[in-house]
Amino acid sequence: MDDATHHHTSAFIRKLEKVAPLTPDEKAALLRLPLRVHTVAAHRDLAREGDTSSECFLIVEGFACRYTFTGEGKRQILSFHISGDMPDLQSLYLGVMDHSLATLVPSKLVFMQQGDLRTFMHRHPRLGDLLWHDTLIEAAVYRQWIVGLGRRSAQSRIAHLLCELLVRLRAVELVGDHTFTLPLTQTELGDALGLSTTHVDEMLQDLSGNGLISLHSDCLKVLNWEELQKAGDFDPTYLHLKNRNAF
Repeated sequence: MDDATHHHTSAFIRKLEKVAPLTPDEKAALLRLPLRVHTVAAHRDLAREGDTSSECFLIVEGFACRYTFTGEGKRQILSFHISGDMPDLQSLYLGVMDHSLATLVPSKLVFMQQGDLRTFMHRHPRLGDLLWHDTLIEAAVYRQWIVGLGRRSAQSRIAHLLCELLVRLRAVELVGDHTFTLPLTQTELGDALGLSTTHVDEMLQDLSGNGLISLHSDCLKVLNWEELQKAGDFDPTYLHLKNRNAF
């Protein structure tokens, strides 16, 4: 195995190890998966609704989203995806995409043939279980987003999302000094949270004005974690990480 291959899968290994420790043999098996590395520009579709695919991909670096459009052409973002995520694993069995996936920033991805991945999961059933565990956590995230869209205030929705992203990014070691990169536009936040761009801006200013966060360009720093959790009604249990404390 070479250093480049190790780099391309290290975020995924770190993420799986937040669920259960991996043996040296299991890590080696992950590193032996045949990979095709590709850098994709921002705002490019990786899969489109109605597509069929012979590959799955892992995000090494970057930010992506899952989305769909209403009949009137309004976009709903269904989830955000970060380094270490495999957002299209379900395509192994569902066949036809019922939503689209796209990059939000320039991103480095590794693609693997579905046949290779099925063989890998058959030979290493425990690792296959961990992959499906990750997909089940995605479903848990969807449930929380439904609660947010249906029952939380605008400010609470934004605070909850910021808490979620911080915990998820921290799990793959992308948070330092309570700070992380938030490469999302106010339009993208609004499309995820069912809010207008103006409303998103107002709520972010409120969180900043109340001393919970600071946001400069795409750099977000959490100034008061406990109060941000309260504002977002955030409990990290649904993310099913071994270490539930954000700090």
